[in-house]
Amino acid sequence: MDSYVMIVQPGGWRCEVGAGQSLLAAAEAAGVILPSSCRNGTCRTCLCRVVQGEVGYLIDWPGLSLDEKRAGDTLPCVALARSDVVLSAPAARQVAA
Repeated sequence: MDSYVMIVQPGGWRCEVGAGQSLLAAAEAAGVILPSSCRNGTCRTCLCRVVQGEVGYLIDWPGLSLDEKRAGDTLPCVALARSDVVLSAPAARQVAA
């Protein structure tokens, strides 16, 4: 599959995530702003939760503890969709049209 659908909650915004594209980049391309800073998995500013779906990572070990990974937390700046994904990102907002 070349792309997946990501839904960012609580706003319900839908984004297409292309192969090799980070969840953060896909959200931004669709006009959805997730808090972010470093964009390399270390600062944790973009931390949010995968409510549904599966993600992989651009780096071997993003700045998440094993417990956080088990709970479904992710860093969208270095996360890749491995299926359709629903993210819980309460601080997300949509760019004004």
